[in-house]
Amino acid sequence: MTPSVQSREFDSRDPAAIHRFLARTYGTDLRIRAEETGYHFVHQRIDAGPFALTATGQTAHLDIEVGEMDGLVVSRSRTAHVKRTCEGSTHRFGPGDVYLTTRPGRPFNLRWAPGLVEFCVLDLTVLTQVATAAPARRPGRIRFTDLGATDARLAGQWRKTTSYISDVVLSNPSTRTQPLVVGNAARMLAAAALAIFPNTAFTDETSADRRDASPATLRRAITFIEENADRDISAADIARAATVSLRAVQLAFRRHLGTTPMAYLRRIRLDRAHHDLIRADPRQETVSAIASRWGFASHSRFTARYHASYGVPPRETLHA
Repeated sequence: MTPSVQSREFDSRDPAAIHRFLARTYGTDLRIRAEETGYHFVHQRIDAGPFALTATGQTAHLDIEVGEMDGLVVSRSRTAHVKRTCEGSTHRFGPGDVYLTTRPGRPFNLRWAPGLVEFCVLDLTVLTQVATAAPARRPGRIRFTDLGATDARLAGQWRKTTSYISDVVLSNPSTRTQPLVVGNAARMLAAAALAIFPNTAFTDETSADRRDASPATLRRAITFIEENADRDISAADIARAATVSLRAVQLAFRRHLGTTPMAYLRRIRLDRAHHDLIRADPRQETVSAIASRWGFASHSRFTARYHASYGVPPRETLHA
């Protein structure tokens, strides 16, 4: 199914309208109190289904009580100072900080000073796609143990990731409607969040994983990838099809092919794009359209990868 990527803007000075908008958009119980009257609130959001990117600015000192939220909200303060309180624990964040606004399923309070904050709202199922174990060893809901990034370098990586997705993936009409591109972007955000913020995701390799990383596992995984390369599949889907844990299928690819399941999937998709370029009518198709159909959001990266694999730029193949 083609993803519905929608851009939405909201601009208001009416506190009641602002309250209704936030409750409707984020699907949770909340209360807002403002020290100032007639404050100005601006909200720009790109909703891509499994994730949304938002830039929000306001001119008041707001006290916000937020009920339980199921999604993960990663925030980057651009100019605002934010104080977050949950279960007696208080954290303060300022301009440049990257932090978790939510711990899924737990209510919290915010004290938001005037300024701009960027949010990424991520569906929890995407985290599971990136970090899941085998069904028999499923660790349950992933729990984040700290709100702040592990270090400044990782916080910078989050900024680069969201900028890439906003500027390259979602700003291009030819990529933002492609299921493979949107799915890849969601998992990129999930992987970044799991790398940046301390959490309980299952990552350890076990003796069972090493035993299961067999040639038979690899064959099952490759068969699934080749039969489903046109679908939005994740490493967890590949592991499930191979009837092993995520770690086992990753180990199988590393041990026998020197690569990862997702890198192998990208190689298959590059080959499919190559065949489409050979068969395409250059009067009706473009390199960018074919690349994005196979999950490649960046035209320059696709061109470089294609040239390295086939010795010619993709445009030359299309017009041959």
